[in-house]
Amino acid sequence: MRHSPRVDCTPDSVAGCACSIVGIGESAHVIVLHPRGTSRTGGLSRGWWTDADDVVAPLDALHVPSVSVLAHSAGTRLALATATRHPGRVAPLALITPPATWLCGSPSDAAAIGAARTEPEVVSALVALGEDTATTDADVDEQFQRQAPANYAKWTERERDHARVGRVSLAAASAWFHDIPAEAAERIRSAPLPTMTVIAGDADLLTGVQPVADYAAAIGAELVWLAACGHYPWVEQPAAFRDAVTTWLGRD
Repeated sequence: MRHSPRVDCTPDSVAGCACSIVGIGESAHVIVLHPRGTSRTGGLSRGWWTDADDVVAPLDALHVPSVSVLAHSAGTRLALATATRHPGRVAPLALITPPATWLCGSPSDAAAIGAARTEPEVVSALVALGEDTATTDADVDEQFQRQAPANYAKWTERERDHARVGRVSLAAASAWFHDIPAEAAERIRSAPLPTMTVIAGDADLLTGVQPVADYAAAIGAELVWLAACGHYPWVEQPAAFRDAVTTWLGRD
């Protein structure tokens, strides 16, 4: 499978950026999946559980039996749903900074991690993370920008530039969680999953630290920690991230 296509299943373009930075395309064919509800596809998601069918559809069209999958953040739910609902179609799986509490049940430790951050912008962002009052897309965008400094281990010009990319759709975000089976987490934990690697940041306030460790243990995944890194490792620690993904690809 070393020369098989790689599917990037993520709810926006971020993992496409990750593929470019890591240079996956130099050694493998890359398929970048733009799920329903994103700017390039339009419409709305049918929920990440059902949208797993969309990951398999291009593989069927291309007559590809299985692929390695690189997924980031919310896209890791889609990747796990695909591996669970379509056994054998997903080869090695890399899960980058995955949300974790929904799968392992561990409480978030973000507050404890965030207590060490003293930058004024980050302190304000931590307060904003606890807010859930947005009712329009404009509100969501404004709230996202206020929360942005907490998404990274540092808040330099590089992170500021990245945070300005893209927009948020309230309808699309809500649709992503539509019609998810109550037993989805249990089905994933008990499924015969492929070899997996979790790549996480040790300063990621969106996922926490202990929940990610418990998440990796729950699905039998190798866990790779990136130091001084938040939610976007290819932005914050590109060299370390490249090494981690290259190692993952080499195990194929």
